[in-house]
Amino acid sequence: MTRGPSAGLALAVGVLVAVVTRPAVADRDAVDAARVDWAAGRVTAGGTGVADRHAPSPAVALGTSRRGADTASRRRIAARLAALPLAAGGTLADKLADRAIQARVDAAVDDAITVAAEPETDGSWHVTLAVPLEAIRLALGDPRALPAAGDAGPPVVIVEGVTAQPAIGWTIGGAAAATLWIASARDLPAWAKDAPRIKARSATAGAITVDRAVGTSATLYLLVARS
Repeated sequence: MTRGPSAGLALAVGVLVAVVTRPAVADRDAVDAARVDWAAGRVTAGGTGVADRHAPSPAVALGTSRRGADTASRRRIAARLAALPLAAGGTLADKLADRAIQARVDAAVDDAITVAAEPETDGSWHVTLAVPLEAIRLALGDPRALPAAGDAGPPVVIVEGVTAQPAIGWTIGGAAAATLWIASARDLPAWAKDAPRIKARSATAGAITVDRAVGTSATLYLLVARS
């Protein structure tokens, strides 16, 4: 059986489509992969919601495709969270057997923040969602009790010379508080320029000791790596 010109053309087009599409899909998967950004304090991932081809119009398709995009992004984030390191050792996965913790982590994923959302002309969506690392830290314990006199101390403290590795749950001078991990002093945000500075002395067993205690559990600590 011989192939006519049309059959040969169809085969060539099919091969071309496969060659062009596969890298595009691979590129999209790489873009959408979940990533941990310790400096920004969040885990992000992308998701694509394909338009329903049976929808009467692209505008109608946008409703269901957005939900699909959000779901895909949340699934990628949830899968990445399990491998987050804990300051005291192990990973988040070690804590998820506790149903209360698992429920709080699930709630944090459900409440993921929309970083970007791009509708397409065919009715599909592409989104990027983020879950704050602080939400995961809080999910590991009971809610913080507010001191009778209210919160005191500076809202932001810079900790210089940190040798500890980024992880969830480090205490700073005895305070269990929010942290952001800064690669160098050059990368400190402008809004922290007037924050008090202290120096890290050591890091062990989930605790970073400092030269003087500054801040409370309501403080955001910017941990600057030792250069």
